Amino acid sequence: MGLTRAEWHGHAAMLLFSTLVAGSFSLGAQVAGDIAPAALNALRFAIAAGVVGGVVAATTGLKRAHFRAPWRFMVMGGIFGGYFVLMFHGLRYASSVSASAVYTLTPIMTAGFGWLLLRQITTKRMALALSIGALGAMIVIFRADWQAFVQLKIGKGEMIYFVGCVAHAIYTPLVRKLNRGEPAGSFTFGMLIAGTIVLTLFGWTDILATDWGGLRPLVWITIAYLAVFASAATFVLLQFATLRLPSAKVMAYNYLVPSWVILWDLGGGLPLPTGLVFVGPVLSVVALLLLLRGDSHNTRVTKAEV
Repeated sequence: MGLTRAEWHGHAAMLLFSTLVAGSFSLGAQVAGDIAPAALNALRFAIAAGVVGGVVAATTGLKRAHFRAPWRFMVMGGIFGGYFVLMFHGLRYASSVSASAVYTLTPIMTAGFGWLLLRQITTKRMALALSIGALGAMIVIFRADWQAFVQLKIGKGEMIYFVGCVAHAIYTPLVRKLNRGEPAGSFTFGMLIAGTIVLTLFGWTDILATDWGGLRPLVWITIAYLAVFASAATFVLLQFATLRLPSAKVMAYNYLVPSWVILWDLGGGLPLPTGLVFVGPVLSVVALLLLLRGDSHNTRVTKAEV
């Protein structure tokens, strides 16, 4: 059975999503020590909310009916805001490629939360693909060192970021569970406003302590990229795809992120991973291809997709 139009749109959205997310790792690793994670993410959420809100107002319009039960947005904003704070804490101690490998563990966790929250069933092929992807992530996280794996020598940055990835894995099925038919843009706008409030309250001390005028240009470039491309655009793309594809398949595109990060780092003049570490991203791509084979019969399309 071929893919439906809605499914094609979902896959295209996630391909772009994975490319944009990879840029946040590469740029974020370069500025993680320049600004407190809570301060950076409070600003990027606020800017992203302004961008998404402006687009929604100019297209479908900001309708009160789309923002019913505001507690939903506070839950989603708090979870995703926490994910990003932990991500930038982790990037202070981990490389961009290593952190992106931790990120590829989210699909297998998402499959579990997808079953718990939505009773989405993982097929044998999907389980195999998720296992291959997890193996690829482990190779990078432990730097292809068997002794480090046996002794569970995990870097501090990877451990911090893993907690954030658990939050990310919960977020994806929650989008489908909490969405009440709102357009992707409106739902994302509500989440971004709530996330801005949560992060501002949480990071108020860091925001006041930041020397905003003394930040180097790369920090502002990174904030702009994170707000527009790695926040506003990716949040809409993730919401869009989640309503068209099963949660585990949506998150499967995260397996492409380490490969994109390597290309982003190469563009920034950084060297390629050495030795067997390079096998990790290769296995991640294999996992993605397995997950994309003949997936249409498992997809539940909602009214929002038409």
